[in-house]
This record gives sequence, structure tokens and C-alpha cells, in this order.
Amino acid sequence: MIKKTFLLLFTVFCCSPSLLAQKTGYWDKERATSKEIIVSARDRIIIKTEDLPIGTTEVVYRITLLDENQQMAGSLVSVLKSIPDPTGISQGSAGAVFILSKISGDDKCQYAIFSSNAAATTYQKTGSTTEACFLQETPLSKDAKRLSTDKSTCLQSNAIWFGFESKNWIMKQKIVLEVVPWVDYKLSRGWNASNRKNIIEQCKTSTMAQKMTNSDDFCVCVLDKIQNKYTHTEFQKLLKEERNKAFKDFGNSCFGESSVSNTTYADARKQASLLAKQGKHGEAITKLKMIINDGKGKVQDYNAIGTSYLLTKQYGKAIKFLQDGERLDDTELLIKLNLAHGYLLNDNYKSAKTIYKKYQNQNVTDSLSWVEKTKIDFETFQKLGIKSDDFERVLSLYN
Repeated sequence: MIKKTFLLLFTVFCCSPSLLAQKTGYWDKERATSKEIIVSARDRIIIKTEDLPIGTTEVVYRITLLDENQQMAGSLVSVLKSIPDPTGISQGSAGAVFILSKISGDDKCQYAIFSSNAAATTYQKTGSTTEACFLQETPLSKDAKRLSTDKSTCLQSNAIWFGFESKNWIMKQKIVLEVVPWVDYKLSRGWNASNRKNIIEQCKTSTMAQKMTNSDDFCVCVLDKIQNKYTHTEFQKLLKEERNKAFKDFGNSCFGESSVSNTTYADARKQASLLAKQGKHGEAITKLKMIINDGKGKVQDYNAIGTSYLLTKQYGKAIKFLQDGERLDDTELLIKLNLAHGYLLNDNYKSAKTIYKKYQNQNVTDSLSWVEKTKIDFETFQKLGIKSDDFERVLSLYN
């Protein structure tokens, strides 16, 4: 029988999923409330808890009515040491721990809980429980419950107010109130939903974020890094210049992560291609220059920007970017053909002729010949009003 009992307790405490889970917070015994109050017969009183620490997401409280000479058998704080997190109480994983007082008196009381001093004061004066966030109407000699931010409105401020009404019409009562807060590690740093949202909104106005079609992941990354390094109070105390530097440094770090930067540049390339097809070459050039200026330009980016410069009659700039692309890959014939176009349109027939002749018997892709691509490009130029007397001279070179 003893062995079976030990096995049961071992299973409850050592094998429970909630006990094995990583702790996300702690019971704050330093800021727990423990008060013994005498309530006169037929009287109402209110008791304010100690200020709840930043990051409080749960509280567990215990109320015990004692006879005159009774003492508590064990504090609530000591009991909660056996429970790793608040959910263990409601899920029964700490079934071997009885958080209710082992003793209590014969007296009973009603109580209500309030989230503001004003509501509690009204209750004390009038007995009104309209604004109570929790009400225990049935008189009890002991009670214990868990309140959480996701299921109760009682934790809206930095304290809780308990209101007690004695149901003893003759004798005074002795009530012991114990309240222990559970503090979430992450929230204890002061980063609530509102100020996290402010950081994300500020991040979205940054130059880096504006490069992206969707900057949500990037800004969440920046927020995480800020939260990990600073508490909210610490961050707010930084000088404006220091906060700006933090945004910049963390932004560079997040942007350098491949999942963010690769997506950003891939999106920019798609946008540039679409803009070019729509004839919006100026906007396409802006997108492509962003990629190239960030040092992420590929051969196709240089070819694309060179093409857009040619089609907007900016031949000198086209030649410059096409030469840069040629240095990246000297075998890319699309770059070389566009470079020949650039020389031709920039009145340098001699340099253009050398390139046109050199590659005339090759293909620029697996299915398109150099000669056919030249003809297609010349037709495109003419449709856009880009004319040259040398177009025919070039085509005659191929005969």
C-alpha cells in the first residue's frame, strides 16, 4: 500500500505534463499578501492587496476564517512551491497538494473582489456588488481560487480589493487573507501589447522596412531583440539618439537574416519586372538600384536595369551598369547584347560592331539566337521611338 501511494505521488508530481513544461514565470513570494483581519459582527470591510508586480498574469488567493485561538497550519506561499505554474491548480496536476486551509473556524462570511478602490469603497458603504469582478454570495468558512487575466477582469489594475461581510450577528470574526501573484518572465519586463505595438509601428517607418512588401516579420524580429536587451522602462530612458541607434543596429541584424533579406530582394525583383512590363521603367530602376546598392545585385539585376535605362534613353547609365554586370559573369550574352545596344545608341558604332560580330553565331538562351534577339530588340526600340540609322548596318553584318 505504501509503495502504491508513493508511485501515485511520483506520477502526479514528476510525470505531469505541466510540471515537465518549461517554466514561463514564478510565484512572487516577496510581493505576496498575507493579512489577518478582525471583522466586527455584521460589519463590512475592504482589504487592498500589496501592489501586484509588472507582468502579473495570475493570482491565487486563499481565505480562511479562524476561531479565536486557531493558527494557520501552513502559508499559501509554502504550498505553492510544489506547483510549477498556475495552470497546475486548475488542471489538477498538483492533486496531492490541498491549497485550502487544513483548518477553519465555524464562522462564515461572504466576500466580493473589486479591481478599483472606488468600487470597493462603494461596497463598504452600501453593500453594492454591481461593480464586483467576482462575487461569493454563499457564506463560506474557507475558500481558494485562481484568477487569470484571460478569464477574469479582476487583474485590470496594479492591485485587488477584497470586500468581506461578516455573517456573525453577535461575535467578531478573524479572517486570514493570502494572495500570491504569478509573474510571467517576459511580461515582467514591461512590454505589454500597447507598447509592443508602438515599437512595431515605429519600425515600419524605417528605411529598411519600407523596402519590403510586407515588413511584419522584420519588425517583429526588431521588437524581439529590443525586448531581450531592454526592459520597457530602460528603453524609454534611452536618449533619442540611443533609441535610433538601437533600431538601426537591430534592424541591420534582422535584415541580415537570410529569411528576411532573401524575401525582400525577391519581392523587389518581382515588382521591378512587373513595373518594366507595364512600361514604368523609372520605378523599375528604383527597385533594382535598391538591390544593387545593398550589394545584393545579381547578373539578371544588372541586365534588367541596363534594359530599363536603354528604353528610357539613358545610354551612359545603361553602359555603366551593363559593364558592372559583365564583370560578374563574362559568359552572360544577354548582358553583352544589351551592352552592344548601349554603345550603338550612344554613337559608338565601332565598339558595338565588335560585340555584334563576335557572338552572332551563338544563342542568348537555350532557344533564342543572338541574331533573333537583336531583331526583337530593334523592333522594340523603334516602337518606343528610339531610332538609329545603324540598325540596318548591324543586321547586315549577320548576312
